[in-house]
Amino acid sequence: MELSGFAHDHEEVVMINDKAILVGVDGSDASYKATWWAANYAKHAGLTLQIVCAYSLPSYAAVSFDATYSTMGDDVAAHSDAQEILSKAKAIADEQGVEAVTLIVTGDPSSVFVELSRNYNLIVIGNRGKGGLAERLLGTTSSSLPAYAYCPIVVVPYTDDDGNMMHLNNTISKVAVGSDESRWGLKALEIAAEFAHTWGATLDVISAVPNISGLTGTDSAEEQSVMDSYLEDLGDRIKPLQEQYPDLEIDKKVVPGSAVEALPQASKDHDVVVVGSRGRGGFTGLLLGSTSQGLLQHAVTPVYVVPRKYVEAAESGLKQAASGNQDQVMALEDITGVQKVSVDRAEHVEDIESTIDPLHENH
Repeated sequence: MELSGFAHDHEEVVMINDKAILVGVDGSDASYKATWWAANYAKHAGLTLQIVCAYSLPSYAAVSFDATYSTMGDDVAAHSDAQEILSKAKAIADEQGVEAVTLIVTGDPSSVFVELSRNYNLIVIGNRGKGGLAERLLGTTSSSLPAYAYCPIVVVPYTDDDGNMMHLNNTISKVAVGSDESRWGLKALEIAAEFAHTWGATLDVISAVPNISGLTGTDSAEEQSVMDSYLEDLGDRIKPLQEQYPDLEIDKKVVPGSAVEALPQASKDHDVVVVGSRGRGGFTGLLLGSTSQGLLQHAVTPVYVVPRKYVEAAESGLKQAASGNQDQVMALEDITGVQKVSVDRAEHVEDIESTIDPLHENH
């Protein structure tokens, strides 16, 4: 496989395949679970898989690994640790018949992953990280990868709020999408329909109606009229998709109140929740929010985020996936510190899989 657009320390050009999914790992069970989801989807969608382990010195241990390193001279140990982590992740992909390319990236994960997102079809990361890669990449509203990436991001939960491990299905049968009339909301709806169609899944389109002073909760004719108006608008939005995917089962739902409540609830009985992100405002607050709010904190199923920059890049033709122009990707600012490495397959992968998902069954 050719990989494009990046250079590492030896000035070799590493070419990136825009038909690839990238998954980030850090040695945590949560990241291995994300690897399983990414490999499962890559196999189903006919995409290739690349696995990256990112670290920065001298304090990378606080970001990605459990071991402690104290000096700049620990690069060799860090590199070895990264290879061991990649070997386990590669074994998980191999178990599903997916041949994965493994990469090591030195640098701050938050900035590196945003730049990497320019050239990928999708980036997958695990959630529930404490001090690890997930915490760095999810970060705050002002720095979160799902809000600022140039390609869609899937965030895979490891446990629920109570620490119960979440089971991921091999197949996806129900997809939910949060829909509004913004450009990114419309793009999220479009992507959700394509995603559901690919899996032969049903699609539930959810639109939240803000509380209306004096009307909400009254069950009055006026309130019902407002709800009917929102439902009509939602019907207009999904009509082109019904024409494009005549066999796709689409259900629409208008819910009163906040999408912050509706979408985490939808995650309980759907295999994937899709949502658009506007950047600093709008759904970014919904995605991240505070400890008591935020879709990414409380979802119990993978969340597929469609970022604002992705929508804008696709509209302007700057992204390779949108334009098909290889030269435009090559013209992007190169990222130093990206190195393709070969790793041996880890042994006892069954033990890893049983740890990350005891209910998992291979098909």
